Amino acid sequence: MGNTTSCCLSASPKLRGNAHSLLESYQPDADLSLEDRGCSLQHIRDRENIDDLNLEFSPSDHPRAGTIFLSKSQTDMREKRRSLFIHHHRLGQTSKKFSSCSTIFLDDSTVSQPNLRYTVRCVALAIYYHIKNRDPDGRVVLDIFDENLHPLSSSEVPPDYDKQNPEQKHIYRFVRMLFSAAQLTAECAIVSLVYLERLLTYAEIDICPANWKRIVLGAILLASKVWDDQAVWNVDYCQILKDITVEDMNELERQFLELLQFNINVPSSVYAKYYFDLRSLAEANNLSFPLEPLSRDRAHKLEAISRLCEDKYRDLRKPMRRRSASADNLSLLRWSPAIIS
Repeated sequence: MGNTTSCCLSASPKLRGNAHSLLESYQPDADLSLEDRGCSLQHIRDRENIDDLNLEFSPSDHPRAGTIFLSKSQTDMREKRRSLFIHHHRLGQTSKKFSSCSTIFLDDSTVSQPNLRYTVRCVALAIYYHIKNRDPDGRVVLDIFDENLHPLSSSEVPPDYDKQNPEQKHIYRFVRMLFSAAQLTAECAIVSLVYLERLLTYAEIDICPANWKRIVLGAILLASKVWDDQAVWNVDYCQILKDITVEDMNELERQFLELLQFNINVPSSVYAKYYFDLRSLAEANNLSFPLEPLSRDRAHKLEAISRLCEDKYRDLRKPMRRRSASADNLSLLRWSPAIIS
């Protein structure tokens, strides 16, 4: 899915600080011998649970933590589900396609190759819910993200620029313009959303009308460099946004990285979580990926892929058969080939 995906979990700076303080809280008695000290030492797994801390502080780092954008959209999603149900019930219609014995419906989006257009739309919708359902008390807007201090165009910033929430279509047009001009991939859109939520968590800020464009730009800029093999240079973004300078782009990237504490690792499990949560968000907002009947050619391709996977797992099982079957050295490999004939 990318050249930097790793299954290692990087804890946030807060977590590393908390873990460091917990580890140093143990002070051995000077009168005890080394043996006594060893006997009274508490095992590290009994002192703290790093996964639980990570789950609480940074959902963008933990595969089992719910995404922030999905939780912020729950209220609106329930209302939309209710209105859609009433509307279709009155008309006696349904907007979903269901597979049957004669026809199988599939979309062309997978976790490893998402559909670009609909993924960008889903990411824009997630940003919209972040802005709409932000903290009502508000938080300080950092200068580097303030569009009034660092405008993206030569046009005068409206006096109420920090009061009016942007419409969903305006967010989508801005994100689509960047992805189209820079020729970025759908995977980059998902990683950009991970970085955005990580920034909001680490820096303890909210995305709002005054800063959403520069936060999104910084997340896309960083994701394109980390994820894509052929990264877009900062000067290239200056060709897209004509009135922005290279110095401003460099400073935006530098401060974005510092606020992330240079934690740009995106585990594959976190990436998959964001992908499927975006699909849930799309379905709840009637933005489901388009379904097409399974054709004969695509069925043959799926069958070929399935056979390749079957051969791969068969090769993996061969050395296991030669291992000892003792209980101390027992390892099992679960597999289930799916072949469409």
